[in-house]
Amino acid sequence: MANFETYQEYQRIEDFEEDSPPGEEDLLVHVPEGLKDSWHHIKNLDNFFTRISFQFHQKNGFACMMLSEFFELFQFLFVVIFTTFLFNCVEYDILFANRAVNHTEPGHNPLDRNKVSLPDAILPSQECTDRIQENSWIIFLLTMAAIFWVYRTVKVFCNVLNYWEIRQFYIKALNIRMEELCNFTWQEVQDRLISLQREQQMCIHKKELTELDIYHRILRFKNYMVAMVNKSLLPIQLQIPLLGNLVFLTQGLKYNFELILFWGPGSLFQNKWNLHPKYKRAGNRLELAQQLSRVILLMGVANLLLCPFILVWQVLYAFFSYTEIIRREPGSLGARRWSLYGRLYLRHFNELDHELHGRLGRGYKPTSKYMNSFTSPLLTVLAKNVAFFSGSVLAVLIALTVYDEDVLTVQHILTAITVLGVIITVTRSFIPDEHMVWCPEQLLQCVLAHIHYMPDHWRGQANKSETRDEVAQLFQYKAVFILEELLSPIVTPFILIFLLRNKSLEIIDFFRNFTVEVVGVGDICSFAQMDIRRHGNPLWMSDGQTEASVYQQAENGKTELSLMHFTIKNPRWQPPQESSVFISHLKEKVQQDAQGGPPTQLLLSEAPLCSSLLSNESGTGPDNLLASVLAYPILSASGLPGRDHRFAAPSTAGSAAASVLASLTVSHTQLPHAGRSRSHCTLPSARPDSTLYRSDRTVIESMSASDSQIKSTAMLSEFASAEMSLHAIYMHEVHQQNSLPHQRTSGHWQNNVPMRDVSRNIGGQTHSGHTAVSLSSVPTPLRLGGWTEEEEEDAEEEEILNSGSTPKQDSGVTVEVP
Repeated sequence: MANFETYQEYQRIEDFEEDSPPGEEDLLVHVPEGLKDSWHHIKNLDNFFTRISFQFHQKNGFACMMLSEFFELFQFLFVVIFTTFLFNCVEYDILFANRAVNHTEPGHNPLDRNKVSLPDAILPSQECTDRIQENSWIIFLLTMAAIFWVYRTVKVFCNVLNYWEIRQFYIKALNIRMEELCNFTWQEVQDRLISLQREQQMCIHKKELTELDIYHRILRFKNYMVAMVNKSLLPIQLQIPLLGNLVFLTQGLKYNFELILFWGPGSLFQNKWNLHPKYKRAGNRLELAQQLSRVILLMGVANLLLCPFILVWQVLYAFFSYTEIIRREPGSLGARRWSLYGRLYLRHFNELDHELHGRLGRGYKPTSKYMNSFTSPLLTVLAKNVAFFSGSVLAVLIALTVYDEDVLTVQHILTAITVLGVIITVTRSFIPDEHMVWCPEQLLQCVLAHIHYMPDHWRGQANKSETRDEVAQLFQYKAVFILEELLSPIVTPFILIFLLRNKSLEIIDFFRNFTVEVVGVGDICSFAQMDIRRHGNPLWMSDGQTEASVYQQAENGKTELSLMHFTIKNPRWQPPQESSVFISHLKEKVQQDAQGGPPTQLLLSEAPLCSSLLSNESGTGPDNLLASVLAYPILSASGLPGRDHRFAAPSTAGSAAASVLASLTVSHTQLPHAGRSRSHCTLPSARPDSTLYRSDRTVIESMSASDSQIKSTAMLSEFASAEMSLHAIYMHEVHQQNSLPHQRTSGHWQNNVPMRDVSRNIGGQTHSGHTAVSLSSVPTPLRLGGWTEEEEEDAEEEEILNSGSTPKQDSGVTVEVP
């Protein structure tokens, strides 16, 4: 264990009032008399913003949310009642024809005496009730289920009242009617919240709220989870004999982590916005670690005792949820999904759920293609033969049933047909398409463009099975997901008792060293500040701007990439000075590298061919823009006639990304938007009079012409995503150049610095040159970072030189540009 006392102790800012002080029950959200209503009594601003962001806006309003919650209640009730009925009220000997039923009662047809109907197998209500009453174990389980259901019912009715207040807030304060809610993006709702704060002071401890303040409140605990995964603090990577390194993170295990650390009894937070003061001092860290260890032990024991009940519920829920899908589409088990670990590993700091889902959704197809590019010749041979034998038997059974349907009455014949069909479907998934040829390196580059994070040792190793296995930890089979969730009640107690307890001291030190207090927000994870000076990495273009030690640096460029992502998503946000300097240096670097890259006209003129090479079926402007960059290395080495080979070197996607980013520098245009911004981004088709990019104007116009029917908000979102993808490609390219002389030969999944090893001297990290990326976007002026408008022309020109350009994600109106 490293000596964490050598690191800076938790520091508070000057004595400001806490945002949520004792007595906040009286007033946290203040509304003037003119708009006063029941919703002004909301007691916790964290819950307030969270409800607006996720439980109201993202779930499409009051009606959808309430229907979902009521159906969850009925779903639980149905599972409990139906399961009890199946175990106690059905005579299976009659149902399976193990016992004959003689229908000799009056009114029955004598010819039907051998036929069994469903009512014959169902016991009378009195006999069913007697069976349940005689089984004390069933009575106990039903009592526990009833208590839980009553608790959930009370909670749902409380939520009804809360969400009704939020509904009134949307209508009266934000002027958004419920029937129009689906037409508003989160950025537009957020802009109205920020404007409302200036007028009505919702937060009584801060005059103005920024976009970052709102994100901090919504993602307070999630940012901590992302940081702990980034620093390899949570015990979710397990070394299993014969199986090697496995990642195990399920919903149940994640729930226990959050319960222990954030909001459960004995957690580190004394409320939802403040870390307990005792955890902010280094003097009693050992005592606090022992206390946390006891809490983890108790939680582990509780999970062990509840394991049978949770396991039964998991099995029943999985059975009712997936059995019909497996019968209808057996191949669905072979489909892939982003794992829970992958969603934390790949998540930026301050990235909302819908932003993460959209980004990973764009990366689903290229990641699937990459995983499908791996084939096992031995497994292929076995799969072909198993499919042949199973198909032969199935063909005979089908032919017999066609000839005489009485074959279906033979015992287990339908079972055999179903099982053989499943076997054939599963085996065919292991047989590759003989006409398909993939390039793993190119596919992995496409994956990086969307997921934004890639360990250094993946570079040049895309065709290795080790790389594929590590990608599979992020992108797992659905069957693996189901199996992990079923095993979770058994495995979770042992992870808590034997692994997480050993991390108690490291967890205490982590929360002390990486927690800061923000006025009007409370205690947050310092990584979420995206502070280049405190958490930057010199190998990720932060050289000369960061003072972070190896322990304080975020891994895999998380700080730098998160800053870029947040700036693009929130173009009006004004970053602090260190971040502004970093962005300016990025812009300078990208302009320098663009001079040696291919012309943008050349790249975009070959966009259709690039899209074809990458099997891109959408063909939209942003997709073609990205495809032209990703496929450039292939085209530059192809020797195709008519290509200008002066630009064949350097034939890297990074140089192409720099060229495109440099060309997306927009000039300012005076356009009104809510009285705030002086420069905005609109599509050429939407505002033909707006100033387009200074260079490559006709190319960009033609690239967007095919999308003229698409709403500007959707187009801006797509261009913003494409821009961030270009940033990720470029920054990874420069990172590889900077770290090449000092590449570590670690074979581990993440080249992170374990929390327990931070005292080791990790040398050899030289400071690299700054790398630049232009924060620009679609044809229209956007403003990066939301710098305030200057009336003087000289001040305006100076601001343009010192800022970058970026598209606004999910906003239908503007993106600010330098």
